[in-house]
Amino acid sequence: MHNLAIALHEKGYQVTGSDDEIFEPSRSRLAERGLLPEKEGWYPGRLDESTDAVILGMHAREDNPELHRARELGIRIFSFPEYLYEHALNKKRVVIGGSHGKTTITAMVLHVLKNCGIDADFMVGAKLHGFEVMVRLTDEAPVMVFEGDEYLTSALDRRPKFHVYRPHTALLSGIAWDHINVFPTWEGYLEEFDKFVALIEPGGSLVFCREDREVVRLAEKYAGRLRTSGYGLPQFEIESGVTFLVNGQEKIPLKVFGRHNLMNIEGARFICNELGVPVKDFYKAIGSFPGAARRLELLAEGDTTAIFRDFAHSPSKLQATVEAVSEQFPERRLVACIELHTFSSLSAHFLQHYKGTLDKADLPVVYYNPQTIRHKRLPGLQPDDVRKAFGNERIKVFTDSEKLAGELMSVEWKEKNLLLMSSGNFNNISLEELTSKVAGVSHRY
Repeated sequence: MHNLAIALHEKGYQVTGSDDEIFEPSRSRLAERGLLPEKEGWYPGRLDESTDAVILGMHAREDNPELHRARELGIRIFSFPEYLYEHALNKKRVVIGGSHGKTTITAMVLHVLKNCGIDADFMVGAKLHGFEVMVRLTDEAPVMVFEGDEYLTSALDRRPKFHVYRPHTALLSGIAWDHINVFPTWEGYLEEFDKFVALIEPGGSLVFCREDREVVRLAEKYAGRLRTSGYGLPQFEIESGVTFLVNGQEKIPLKVFGRHNLMNIEGARFICNELGVPVKDFYKAIGSFPGAARRLELLAEGDTTAIFRDFAHSPSKLQATVEAVSEQFPERRLVACIELHTFSSLSAHFLQHYKGTLDKADLPVVYYNPQTIRHKRLPGLQPDDVRKAFGNERIKVFTDSEKLAGELMSVEWKEKNLLLMSSGNFNNISLEELTSKVAGVSHRY
């Protein structure tokens, strides 16, 4: 939401906003532009007849006093996705969807378009290198690229966000059950992706990962109405810790790695082709793609050790990330640490889906905060429940972040890598201390 506020401010609108809590980096970035409210909380008096529109974030509930005032005044009310769709109504809309990889693929597409001088508006779910904001809105750009999140549009609109955008071109990277607090059954979750494909504009195109059975089924179902193109794993080589994309006689060194990222690159290539980027220009640009924040992000690197951070939290993301680091550095042992932080991952009946996901790690570690479980009003978990669900008796389980930090500090880190995976922050564990101790450096990338 704060990125949308900045985008509208830069477009010339007068923007105000409210929230009951504002965290970093939102607070500093809003303050820099004079957009930070004088005080936190909800104040209906801030709205009057001069307000053109109100845009709701996910935390604006039905009984919000400012929402009530907006309705009284007859002000037009949008959810975040609805406003973006309205902005892009007369543009070519490209939506990158799927349970995993959508942030990275969107980031790859935007990186290539920028390098090729193709103007595009966008909304992406992570901070990108070379881009100041995560939302860009202009009158001039003929294209808008959306990261298509399947989570809810707003507290008032139970549609998944990606149902709102109605793309002309869409990508589906894969379907793996997640968000069980919203989609309690696999069948219900799958149905939302079916609806997403059905909402692609007639005559539009669907790029899909042919390695995913459910995605292939949807592509076949809608092939008569849409142009469909499947992608898979491209040819590649790994030499001295660097992954090379092989295109005929050409070898393109990459800054990212992992089979999942190589398939992400192929998906991005198909989308860029739809937007008029020649293949040779795509390969020239993708070699400099540095990755997206918290997606196999290199935090620090020593002579024989590297620390990576990843947003991985669902089973499919976790397994792909662990396997990527293991394959990239076969000569190093891997310490892989996952924080169970989401509603799904902390639910005992869903936890079984994590079975085998940490098997490629030499030292698998799981952390969860009992307070987070209580906050989500879920039944408690025991360490033995976690080991049984993962199917791995080697797993060390921690419920205290200080003890976790102590364990990681005590490891002999020569010829070992550390992989930290979470959608949270390990209860504010100090990454600066970790990088200093583990990699022997006092800075972060």
